[in-house]
Amino acid sequence: MSAVKHPQQNYLLHVDVKELKGHPGAQRTLSRTVEAPSGLGTVLVGIAEHSDLDLDLRVESVHEGVLLTGTASAEVTGQCGRCLDPIGYPLTVDVMQLYTWTPEANQTDGDDEETREVTAELTLELEPVLRDLLVSALPFQPVCRADCPGLCSQCGFRMEDDPGHAHEQLDPRWAALASLADTLNHDDEDDDASS
Repeated sequence: MSAVKHPQQNYLLHVDVKELKGHPGAQRTLSRTVEAPSGLGTVLVGIAEHSDLDLDLRVESVHEGVLLTGTASAEVTGQCGRCLDPIGYPLTVDVMQLYTWTPEANQTDGDDEETREVTAELTLELEPVLRDLLVSALPFQPVCRADCPGLCSQCGFRMEDDPGHAHEQLDPRWAALASLADTLNHDDEDDDASS
């Protein structure tokens, strides 16, 4: 069951561009702080739902539609992929997206650049663009620091607490000889005890 967005929040993730239609070169800037929508993250890191998402944007009317440029900033929180300690850091992404006035303008001659459409109400929907940019900027394997030693693969011990932590590992090819040596040593002890 998805959370219902507050109408004000829904409004803040849209930009009204009515005054720009038919006026190429016209532009305006906007700065606003909105609540981050849900699902901006991966398994280990992300931008917490309802946390602050700072937008510093410019909308400019161009012949094909509206060009959206600027930055979006938020605080990333999560866990280190090696030691599972909590991590957090600021993230800022550059925004550059073309919204076309009509669906026909969206079909360019062999141009692979993805465009979006201005809605019928003459607004720009920001959430899909922000979602694409912010989630793709998150690290695939987040770490608290580049040289984090992580956890012991055998027992889960935190390696930061004792860098010398290790487990004795016998080569399985020598395991049979080790058991033979134990048997021979045990037989020698039995012989010594009986004499």
